[in-house]
Amino acid sequence: MSIDPRAVIDPSAKIADSATIGPFTIIGADVEIEEKTWIGPHVVINGPTYIGRENRIFQFASIGEIPQDKKFHGESSKLEIGDRNTIREYVSINRGTEEGGGLTRIGNDNWLMAYIHIAHDCMIGNNTTFANGATLAGHVTIDDHAILGGFTLVHQFCAVGKYAFCGMGSAISKDVPPFVMVSGSPAHPYGVNTEGLKRHKFPKDTIKALRDAYKTIYRSSLTVEEALSRLREKAKEEKEINLLIDFLTHTTRGIIR
Repeated sequence: MSIDPRAVIDPSAKIADSATIGPFTIIGADVEIEEKTWIGPHVVINGPTYIGRENRIFQFASIGEIPQDKKFHGESSKLEIGDRNTIREYVSINRGTEEGGGLTRIGNDNWLMAYIHIAHDCMIGNNTTFANGATLAGHVTIDDHAILGGFTLVHQFCAVGKYAFCGMGSAISKDVPPFVMVSGSPAHPYGVNTEGLKRHKFPKDTIKALRDAYKTIYRSSLTVEEALSRLREKAKEEKEINLLIDFLTHTTRGIIR
């Protein structure tokens, strides 16, 4: 274990032998840090918080602090962070609230650039990218491989689907379906995230099918229910369309249109 003598560690914290804690970092009660996680200087981590393996958390991050919610009155809540995440300078991640199930969760292999804020009860998947200054209100869900451009703002209870791309400065107040690009304030759809899908080696036929599905949703003057009916037919030939069907079926705030 490499803990700088100038760090302050609560006796109840559980820190793996191969973890590293930098100078002037404060680790509070009920914090658990797994193997090979590196915590830089001047980080504050409060619990209950679980941090998995091989994460990198840079200086001045605030991890596991109480929610910024006036309804929070000290009830038990938790933050869980998975493995191999990069959390850069001045990132703040809050614990959950009783109303939201008491848990904020970050998955694996996420890239959180400087000045990100992730509020209470948010659920972040795997392999997401948050550019500088992106901000999530409470109860937001970000699915796998989604990208949030710099200073993107996401309203509470919204969801951003898999492989979606949110351009710089997007103000999102409705759900963003999988594979869709949005931009603007308020955000509007601008097609399928074709370049992102190519980088992830989606076949050309799949990308074409997803572009056709996008046209069905956004350019056919159909209601969501009518679009779903057509998408179910298309899904018989292209399974990835099922992600769109599932997302549209379960949206609670409605989709960006």
